[in-house]
Amino acid sequence: MKMWVAVLFAGVLVSPLFVGQGAAQDKKKDKEVSLKGKVTCAKCDLGLEKNCTTVIVVKESGKDVVYYFDTKANKDYHSDICSDSKPGEVTGAVSEKDGKKTITVNKLKYDSK
Repeated sequence: MKMWVAVLFAGVLVSPLFVGQGAAQDKKKDKEVSLKGKVTCAKCDLGLEKNCTTVIVVKESGKDVVYYFDTKANKDYHSDICSDSKPGEVTGAVSEKDGKKTITVNKLKYDSK
């Protein structure tokens, strides 16, 4: 009898851990967005940074909003746009830290000119 109580008690303690992980994964899926705008350099084109950084500038409610690419995507795509910005669409998860919006890029597609 004591064994069944211990197993039941352990199950009650462990169950929320699995439910919490599923909820966290759902939140990540909910944050994935597609952004369409100008892919460019925050230093060379926009003058916002001291170092070259890949960003996408998107019109939202009539204002330009800058989304910074994550570190890996910055390295992968920066040479394409540093001296010449391109219109494109980025798909990924968006987060915000210290007032800067960042997109973890899953897919980038440049528009044909």
